[in-house]
Amino acid sequence: MGVARPFSVQAEPGSILGSNDGGFQKDRAFASTGAEGREFTYLLLGGTRFVYASAIRLGVIQFVSSMSASKDVLALASAEFNLDEIGEGQTITVKWRGKPVFIKRRTPEMIATEEAVNIAELRDQETDAVRVQNPEWLVVMAICTHLGCVPISGAGDYGGWFCPCHGSHYDGSGRIRKGPAPLNLEVPPYKFEGDSKVILG
Repeated sequence: MGVARPFSVQAEPGSILGSNDGGFQKDRAFASTGAEGREFTYLLLGGTRFVYASAIRLGVIQFVSSMSASKDVLALASAEFNLDEIGEGQTITVKWRGKPVFIKRRTPEMIATEEAVNIAELRDQETDAVRVQNPEWLVVMAICTHLGCVPISGAGDYGGWFCPCHGSHYDGSGRIRKGPAPLNLEVPPYKFEGDSKVILG
């Protein structure tokens, strides 16, 4: 048996082994054209990145703007109510953002009674002055702070509101005086427009 000779291939001078065209030059996508070719490539890549960045920026802007409230929603965020039709000592219930709100016109006697309360005796200690903008008018959310029931106006032991669900008593300033409710009736954001209108929101 003879000894196998190693297989060898002789390449032609000036060529790469296995290639007849000097390193697959004809199959390359881009032929090297020197500095000008590199500048064009950098410009092309930079322009593409700029387009991508602009598209992402526009997408983010549209996403954020879609999350902001529309004009009709902003219009519903505030509500205006006429005060002329409310007599002294009367309370009306209005609706704001889908929730009930009490607007009470207090008599001078009611105001004096609430201002004379010793806040040290209160569970949620607030003076009457910090709960009203105008002593004559009290504006509070008509939602019991215990479990969210709607209290009854002019009822209870303190001349304010009584919650029939679990027996919470509120005074004429909407402050909790008796029962399981932990906090006073919430005062919503509001402002007066002249002497005859109140704007909630």
